[in-house]
Amino acid sequence: MRILGLDPGLNRTGWGVIDAASGRFVRVDSGMIRVPEGELSARLGHIVRELSKVIERTKPDLASAERVFVNVNPQSTLRLGQARGAALVAADLAGLPVEEFTPSEIKEAVCATGRADKPMVQRMIGMLLGIEGDIQADEADALACAVCCANSIRMRAFEKAGSTTRTYATPRRGRSAAGARSAWTALFTKEGKTS
Repeated sequence: MRILGLDPGLNRTGWGVIDAASGRFVRVDSGMIRVPEGELSARLGHIVRELSKVIERTKPDLASAERVFVNVNPQSTLRLGQARGAALVAADLAGLPVEEFTPSEIKEAVCATGRADKPMVQRMIGMLLGIEGDIQADEADALACAVCCANSIRMRAFEKAGSTTRTYATPRRGRSAAGARSAWTALFTKEGKTS
């Protein structure tokens, strides 16, 4: 399954496309759209046009995006919501279904903690996807969103089949967060060797 992750912003919109199969993730392509200054409608149009090109080139099966929450600064929240709307329009124009996740769900899927900071997300995405060198924060966030979506789809499939996945997703009583991260890492290491 090919998944487009989106990290919309009015100045920069990160995007990342991964292939997810057999518990493995492979980065197909990723990048950042720099949005030029100007009228709001032109900026939003730029996001739609550029993401449409990415979708046309990479041909994802679905898209994933972060849910927006009201911030301390309502103006920032409004602008982020507008950029997010433009990104969702680009996905819809291409006929892509969109899955949405909270920031903490995305961080937990990648770092095993919903309180991870941006540098930690960048490092973990680099490790998960075998990316050498630095990766931009917006690009890493978009890839993390795609990984979260892949994990979510996989966990739903396990649950539907009657499997239990709780020990891999969150620590149980008596287990530390470090133990949960170890279990999560072991899951990917084990599956990576058998695939």
